[in-house]
Amino acid sequence: MKTHAFRLTKGQDLKQEIVKYCKENHIYAGYVACCVGCVDELNIRLAGGELFFKDKNDYEIVSITGTLSKDGVHIHASFSDITGKTIGGHLSDGCIINTTCEVSIIKSDKYRLSREYDEETCYKELVIEMN
Repeated sequence: MKTHAFRLTKGQDLKQEIVKYCKENHIYAGYVACCVGCVDELNIRLAGGELFFKDKNDYEIVSITGTLSKDGVHIHASFSDITGKTIGGHLSDGCIINTTCEVSIIKSDKYRLSREYDEETCYKELVIEMN
């Protein structure tokens, strides 16, 4: 295992930058270890997979977790607004960093992670293989 850490700045897209970092650093099997920071544009897919929550206000990143594979990422995130109200869901493109965001990723050398279409769920689901 190897740990990676990087910082995002104002105007960057959280999900797109995680995907970009993984590609540039050849992370084909990894996990989001932690992420702290804030966004001023929020876009998450809610439970059920059909509805999105979009908003242009200040949010703190409360929690992020997910798997990173050669075929894409699957990340869930929670954000809190200025009143402390928290909302979470599937991280989508369009979560734009406000001032800063610090991301830590763990790269696994033990596993190969990929995604394959699953007819039952109609999503590309995680496939885990040993290296």
